[in-house]
Amino acid sequence: MKIAFFNDYRLGIVVGDNVVDVTDVVQEIPHLSPSDLLNGLIERFSDYKSKLDQASQGPGVPIAEVSFRSPHPKPNNIVAMAVNYMEDGTREEPAPINAFHKSSNSVIGDNQTIVIPDVPASIFEHEAELALVISKRATQVRQEDAYDYIFGYLNFIDVSARGLLPPGNTFYQMKSRDTFAPMGPWIVTADEISDPQSLPIKLWVNGELKQNFNSNDMAHKIPRIIEWVTSIHTLEPGDIVATGTNHRGLSALMDGDKVEMEIDGLGILHLGVRDDLKRIWSRETRLDRANNGLEGTTPQISGKYA
Repeated sequence: MKIAFFNDYRLGIVVGDNVVDVTDVVQEIPHLSPSDLLNGLIERFSDYKSKLDQASQGPGVPIAEVSFRSPHPKPNNIVAMAVNYMEDGTREEPAPINAFHKSSNSVIGDNQTIVIPDVPASIFEHEAELALVISKRATQVRQEDAYDYIFGYLNFIDVSARGLLPPGNTFYQMKSRDTFAPMGPWIVTADEISDPQSLPIKLWVNGELKQNFNSNDMAHKIPRIIEWVTSIHTLEPGDIVATGTNHRGLSALMDGDKVEMEIDGLGILHLGVRDDLKRIWSRETRLDRANNGLEGTTPQISGKYA
């Protein structure tokens, strides 16, 4: 099942090229916001699944005629894994398991705009990631039970502002800025994804493929991620856990860019980019630089802070 918010935060089920409005089916779930409604639905999904299945057989609206919102407008927790890929075998061993929080105020949805702020970052990069949606309260979860706690999956981009000062004190200001957590266009329930640990992940900028990797390259796999995160703090229904990215295809985000991200089976997330300062970087990826014997990210070419 593909679950989405569309237009004025109507709840929909995506069926083929249509979205069916099922808002009335779930109205009795106590809620004050769309996110409350989604969290409540996830927590009670076994009670509502058959009702939603039946309702989704009704008439729908073509997805081209609606505006999708973030499938989770304001998660209680967004946990993002750090340095969690083997980078196509170029890392000799996994980095120590690590993560950080992103603000729920950084969330945007399909066809919205990443806004590049007026800060002296060395570069602003996209990080395409597979994200997990938690199904029930999770604390001290064992690896062998981890998949019982996954409600579904979605596309997620961890936008990052690199090189901010002071060194060693940057994750918060690098990761949690407004619009820096695009996700969507919908949540796909876990039963539709046979092997989340073997999914092609792709991201294009202006039609040019930049990131192209597979979730099987994760250093710390999904069960270990859930075990580790829930050993630190409890996760609640609807919480988001982003599983990291392969950095070799990262490149700069610039004003006017059109970004598309697709994970097999999870739809395509479309985004724009706005930078009022019109800063310019080279279009080379980190892999391009490595192949040319260069280290680090591409330098800024022009504009403020160059």
